Amino acid sequence: YGAAEFIGQEILIAKVDRLSIVFATVFTIMALIGMVYALHLTGAGEHVAAFVYVGSALGVVFAGDYLTLFLFWEGMAFASAYLVFAQRGKQAIRAGFRYLMVHITGGVALLGGVILHGLATGSLLFGPIEGGMGVAAYLILAGFMLNAAVPPLNAWLTDAYPEATVTGAVFMSAFTTKTAVYVLARAFPGTELLVWLGTAMALYGVIYAVLENDCRRLLAYHIVSQVGYMVAGVGIGTEMAVNGASSHAFAHILYKALLFMGAGAVIHVTGRRKLTELGGLYRTMPLTVALYMVGAFAISAFPFFSGFVTKSMVVAAAGQDHRALVVLALTMASSGTFLHTGLKLPYYMFFGMDRKLEAREPPRNMLVAMGMAAVLCIAIGVFPQPLYALLPHPVDFEPYTGVHITESLGILMFTALGFVLFLRALDPENTISIDTDWFYRKGARHFMWLAEKPLARYEKAVSDVSETAVLPFLHGTARAGLRIDLNGVDAVVNGVARSILRGGGALRKLQTGVVTHYALAMIVGVIAAIAVFAVVWR
Repeated sequence: YGAAEFIGQEILIAKVDRLSIVFATVFTIMALIGMVYALHLTGAGEHVAAFVYVGSALGVVFAGDYLTLFLFWEGMAFASAYLVFAQRGKQAIRAGFRYLMVHITGGVALLGGVILHGLATGSLLFGPIEGGMGVAAYLILAGFMLNAAVPPLNAWLTDAYPEATVTGAVFMSAFTTKTAVYVLARAFPGTELLVWLGTAMALYGVIYAVLENDCRRLLAYHIVSQVGYMVAGVGIGTEMAVNGASSHAFAHILYKALLFMGAGAVIHVTGRRKLTELGGLYRTMPLTVALYMVGAFAISAFPFFSGFVTKSMVVAAAGQDHRALVVLALTMASSGTFLHTGLKLPYYMFFGMDRKLEAREPPRNMLVAMGMAAVLCIAIGVFPQPLYALLPHPVDFEPYTGVHITESLGILMFTALGFVLFLRALDPENTISIDTDWFYRKGARHFMWLAEKPLARYEKAVSDVSETAVLPFLHGTARAGLRIDLNGVDAVVNGVARSILRGGGALRKLQTGVVTHYALAMIVGVIAAIAVFAVVWR
């Protein structure tokens, strides 16, 4: 749709196919749920930013060319940054600034790749990258991977999401990383590098979640982990793997939003977000606990919940492709997900030590939104066929087999047993985990020190030398040049001009205008010439 020509290039504003429909459907559902969750907000700012964010994500999904994609891509970055800035605290402002700078950097890489791709191929149409991985392809891939939070380009997510507003974090958990999964599936299916990066992501997020005390930062690390399944599925590139990545993105948006809504409800009513400051809330927030646990069971891939029928498709695709190491790593990551999101976080947030906090259920609209997401998490798990019918390729996968159910329940039971046995070792600590954002935080600080100290002193020294030596010399040279110009060049030119004027005046006196005078002058001239000739000839 919207085919046209722009600066000599064919552009296609919109393209609709089965892959885009999967993501557009869940984005639209999530937009409705998110708006219901945010109904209690009276200010217009967050609502407008959220709508722009959702609209930009849909624009990316339907973009038929790289130019349209880039414009909506940057729209997502700026709209979502507002949801961090809207928190207004010092940490939120700093996190929002870092978030924006990182995404601008990714946007520059993407734009550079798009320009090089257009010059090399003569086309800006958005589709699978063909002809090998050149510089353009790697720049585009880097821009996409940054939004997918692929390590080491992941720290923006766990830095910004916990600092966003309660409602803003719900939206952010759904769109940025999943649009990245979509564009990777569109442009780079079957890229081997993505298999191993996705597998590493799945483990990376789980490992960092072990160390977390902030409830939303813990959930943010599990976004990294779960998106790793999708990235690995895109990298495997088979029909089942791409179906698995797409379906898992669909399910993940809903259950991760539910988890963020549950954590956000706790923050909304208590003002606290660290596990070391929470506990005993199950008495005053039973509905929130129940709804949160639906999301926890879904992300942990319990039978009859959405994660069970989507995550397992990616693992099965890896098995079909004879990737035993990938299967093992993804299975371990699934166990870790249940350990931290399904057990550790709810235990210390809702149960555990009773902190005697004054709490109540959140506003009704929040509970309604959580209920909507919870119903969908269960419905997809019990009736997966409607979701399977949306997927880009025909589905030949049966999640409810005896072997699959037995294996899943066994892994979950052993994980729960380990949690009980090592409960004290899992106690959260009030510490800060160092991630890759440390490098640009420290790097920026050192850069500012370099700019403010040595470079500033160097600039002052250069200015002092310039003011005391260079500028006086230049001024003196300019004055000397001016004197030479006035007294030398101008004097010569003016003298020659005066001589010409005087000579012209004398010649003008010889021109009497009388013909007889001119004839006499000619006769005298001829006689003089004959006389000179006679003397010379003699």
